[in-house]
Amino acid sequence: MAVLNIEPIHQDFGARITGIDMRAPISGEAVVEIKAAIDDYSFVLFPNQPFDDDRQMAFTKLLGEPEESHVALGETGTVTYFGTIGNVQQDGSKLGNDHRKTKFLTGNNMWHSDSSFRAVPARLSIMCAYEVPETGGATEFVSLRAAHGRLDEETQDRIDPLVAIHDYVFSRSKVAPDAVSPSLAASLPPVPQKLVRSNPATGAKNYYLGSHARTIQGWDDAPARALLDDLQDRATQPEHAYAHAWQPEDLVIWDNRCLLHRGAGYDADRNRRYMRQTRVKGDGPTMGE
Repeated sequence: MAVLNIEPIHQDFGARITGIDMRAPISGEAVVEIKAAIDDYSFVLFPNQPFDDDRQMAFTKLLGEPEESHVALGETGTVTYFGTIGNVQQDGSKLGNDHRKTKFLTGNNMWHSDSSFRAVPARLSIMCAYEVPETGGATEFVSLRAAHGRLDEETQDRIDPLVAIHDYVFSRSKVAPDAVSPSLAASLPPVPQKLVRSNPATGAKNYYLGSHARTIQGWDDAPARALLDDLQDRATQPEHAYAHAWQPEDLVIWDNRCLLHRGAGYDADRNRRYMRQTRVKGDGPTMGE
């Protein structure tokens, strides 16, 4: 018998899931259903789930191995598994638009897949919302699986064997020339990622790119950029996007293997935003898939 109530929210991807209280112990059957829903829908929303960091970490571990924060690890060698998305600090203070941390996080307003710049990129991102802006602050998502399915067969065959180079410094330098410290840059050298990936559970194909994808391995930069930009433009047309308007106590999980997302921006001088994110590691380098 199904544990979860699943309601699709977009024609390409996404589901709203009710019928489960995440504060209670989660059965093995429910975990299996949640994982299957992620494979099927790529984005799953559990509304009205009051969480804290301990509960979020325990839930993250049910889905796989937590991924260390690349920023803390690269800058200070510290291992931590949480990232704060927003301008509210742990002491409750709020950062404005001009603060360095706020400007750095505007890099999330470009279409991207979390941790695609790591040798083993993130499989899942798990976000818990606590405080959300009165206006703005939505997160937009598009499916690269649906986008791949819209390609003609000739284009699918052309891109299938290609390898993209993903580069954290390349993407974050678009925000500010000094956005990445030397130690963080050294910890995240450019990495190759398969341009076309397949979900191991369902066999569904998608292409894999975003703001961190700098070029195509073995190609000159100009044609490589033309291809990457064209594929991304096709995927991110407004009619293909779902904009999630966050509510306090939203628990959202998305599949970084096949979704792109971006922040829509908000006025940090006038609003407070506090969300906590953990991630689940991928199963291995994409080149070995």
